[in-house]
Amino acid sequence: MRFLRKEGSSTSRNETMPRRGIAAQALIARKHQEYRKNIKKYERILFGILGSSFLIFLGIAAYAVYKIGYSNFLETVASIKLGYYAIALLVVFFAYVIRFPKWELYMKRLGVRIGRLQNFLIYMSMYSMDITPGRWGRVVVSYTINRLTGTKFSKTLPAVVADIFTDFAGFAFVAVVAAIFVGQYVIVAIVATILLLLPFVFLYSKRAYSLFSKRLHNKKLFRRLFEVGDKYFRHNKLLGIDVYANSMAYTIPSMAINAVSLYFVMLAFGVNLSLHFIPIVIFIFSMSTLLGMLTGLPANLGITDATLFGFLLAFFGGDGIGVGLASVITIFARLANVWFVQLFGFSSLAYTIRYWRRQVK
Repeated sequence: MRFLRKEGSSTSRNETMPRRGIAAQALIARKHQEYRKNIKKYERILFGILGSSFLIFLGIAAYAVYKIGYSNFLETVASIKLGYYAIALLVVFFAYVIRFPKWELYMKRLGVRIGRLQNFLIYMSMYSMDITPGRWGRVVVSYTINRLTGTKFSKTLPAVVADIFTDFAGFAFVAVVAAIFVGQYVIVAIVATILLLLPFVFLYSKRAYSLFSKRLHNKKLFRRLFEVGDKYFRHNKLLGIDVYANSMAYTIPSMAINAVSLYFVMLAFGVNLSLHFIPIVIFIFSMSTLLGMLTGLPANLGITDATLFGFLLAFFGGDGIGVGLASVITIFARLANVWFVQLFGFSSLAYTIRYWRRQVK
């Protein structure tokens, strides 16, 4: 009888193992399908935001046409010097590329091993999600890494959070320094920076997070959120404080370079600016973006467009930039810094989706 029980036990285990394997594969398939649905949902959101952006551009253009006339507006658009605009696009692309070393640093600290080219493409795919509220759609890369290497989603989540935080902090730093240099809107820049970075207290302070989670942990609506949060804090310790300091060494120059793209957009439309105007241009770009970030709206729609348009008139209205020219510069600057970024980000995402088909061992 003992022998029979043993044998039965062994058979049961042998039968259980394949069942577990099948169940695991079924779970992976369901998750894969879920992410596919999310990407489809994202595509619908993308086209929705694209439509909204078009309406905003149309509104800016309509205001300009009302002020200067249809023919004058078209002449302004047609006056674009494509060479300068191409430089603006290259500047934007370079500004994103030079942040890649900080992403490599995050992966190294978290013990995630990926080939450099694969890691670069995954990193660039993050920016396909920059039009999502607060840019939290970037977590898509955690799923890609999971499918490629088997690394748990929660383990790479701190890298995504760190990347968003340092991007925001870098841009805010540039905006505050530029405001001090220009001597205007300094208090506004500082207050906007505090408000922008305040939510990250709950992501970096375990005490603040615990205080929040104790009150809401039993609520069904927040249960999944806190499960991820608990795992996040466990892995977040692997990054270390020094990583953020090193990250800012890449982020701050990147954000300043990104702002310089506006300078080349202005040159593209015949605005003759000497190099000593660059700090003012950086202020206009960074401040309008910072104020847009505060809203949490996808792609900072509306707020950044309006403030960029207003600042161009306020700072250069006496130097030949009227309503028509300011509107055209705003539209083309936003095309470079939103939709061009979406173009290379979504191209990278389309390529890295092939990793989702891999079966993790």
